[in-house]
Amino acid sequence: MTHPSWRPWQPGQGLPQPWQGAGSPAMLASHADRERAVDVLRAGFGEGRLEKAEFDQRVARAYAARTVGELALLVADLPTGPVPQPAAVVGVPQTFLPLPRPRTNGKAVAAAVCGLLCVPTFGLTGLPAIILGHVARGEINRTGEGGDGLAITGLVLGWLSTGGWALVMTLMVLVGLATG
Repeated sequence: MTHPSWRPWQPGQGLPQPWQGAGSPAMLASHADRERAVDVLRAGFGEGRLEKAEFDQRVARAYAARTVGELALLVADLPTGPVPQPAAVVGVPQTFLPLPRPRTNGKAVAAAVCGLLCVPTFGLTGLPAIILGHVARGEINRTGEGGDGLAITGLVLGWLSTGGWALVMTLMVLVGLATG
């Protein structure tokens, strides 16, 4: 008498094989099938779904399983992988958001540029640097714009240039008066 899960032997195809389809519970389990089942058990244990003793027992049974059906029973009550948790979209509190950078005052930039140009222009831009620096600092205090450092740079370089040229002119006049 033949077992119903066996198909009849056909010449040229070797011994009769059980036939119930590729995903049949009676199909013999491969090493890869056992490892996949153990991976599911590890994930379940890592998520806290299994106690240590039960996990160890199921892993031992998985490595001893002969069929795919036995492996399926071991992992039937577990998800086949980590269960995704919907992430709540939480906005960043205003406290932790970066402050918007204030606009830089244009006159402060011009004061710094004029102050830097004092050397190549032999001091011609010193007076504009001083005027623009003072005007820019007033606007910055009134409007809250950025660029105070630039305005101060223009002021310092403008005053140094103007003071330097005033000293040179004074010395030239004194030398002119002394020589007669």
